[in-house]
Amino acid sequence: MTEPKNIGELIQKAETTHTLSKEEIVALLIDTQYEEEFFAAADRVRKAYVGDEVHLRGLIEFSNICKQNCLYCGLRRDNKNVKRYRLKPDEIVDFAAKAKSYGYRTVVLQSGEDDCFDTETMVCLIRKIKELDLAITLSVGEKSRAVYEKYRDAGADRYLLRIETTDKELYEKLDPGMSWDNRARCLRDLKELGFELGTGSMVGLPGQTVESLADDILFFKEIDADMLGIGPFIPNPDTPLAGESGGTFEMSTKVVAMLRLLMPDINIPATTAMESLNPRGRVLALQRGANVVMPNVTEGEYRQMYLLYPGKICINDTPAHCRSCITGKIQGIGRKVSETHGFRVKRA
Repeated sequence: MTEPKNIGELIQKAETTHTLSKEEIVALLIDTQYEEEFFAAADRVRKAYVGDEVHLRGLIEFSNICKQNCLYCGLRRDNKNVKRYRLKPDEIVDFAAKAKSYGYRTVVLQSGEDDCFDTETMVCLIRKIKELDLAITLSVGEKSRAVYEKYRDAGADRYLLRIETTDKELYEKLDPGMSWDNRARCLRDLKELGFELGTGSMVGLPGQTVESLADDILFFKEIDADMLGIGPFIPNPDTPLAGESGGTFEMSTKVVAMLRLLMPDINIPATTAMESLNPRGRVLALQRGANVVMPNVTEGEYRQMYLLYPGKICINDTPAHCRSCITGKIQGIGRKVSETHGFRVKRA
């Protein structure tokens, strides 16, 4: 293992070459002595490669119905304590139009794996929202390559499919009935079809090691993901993992910083889950490498019903208040809200 005296050299290496070995990644993730220097390096790389603009993506959570049964997720099929809902396509389009009126240039359509939204329904929805001149990110789970292609042809720009862990054994233990190989196949298909590819990990999963997190980071670099969402595992009391300890804010932001150092031009959200653990979570994530925020633009009671984990922030706010609040936070740290669609500009 790398000696502590070499940690400063590793930070410099990451900042200048954007390349580290697995052992070097682990050494930086477990180090506690040079955290300030590590985060500062990530912030410098962020500024140099993606600038001071923060991209806002308006999140529309349009169905909390899911056929999957992941052990960590509050929307899992067997959770009987969830009040289920499914928005109508016209409601989704209306929320997208309102998001545009608040100044968003991108909407993220996110749901559980709800088969009611078949390919024809989704294609029609994508086309209608595309008429608003919005970039569209889809986050609707595993599909066939042919279905992804239809989404793309209808106008979808990005696809978010978090792999959560690249540890195959752990993945299949936590996601019963699902295949890690199929998840990876989906990611490859999406990249080959020309989507901006978003994926990411959950930090602090039961059985996860720092070495596993290093493998995640190297996997994301290998597949050249365009956007990476990192968040702490927060145990949900209505799931089989209710009694687990969960992930930490510090390690979650260390993974964010590492990704910025090794993949300098990608988009990295400051995730909502960060702020569920730390009142300044999203601001600190923005200062440790992140450059995207995804405020919720879903309206009404639905905001309280899409509970992946407990303690989710802003569930009682209005979309207008969220837009104003996050803008103030961004400006408060000397950054500004982007007025572009926020596509990745490759510079590495």
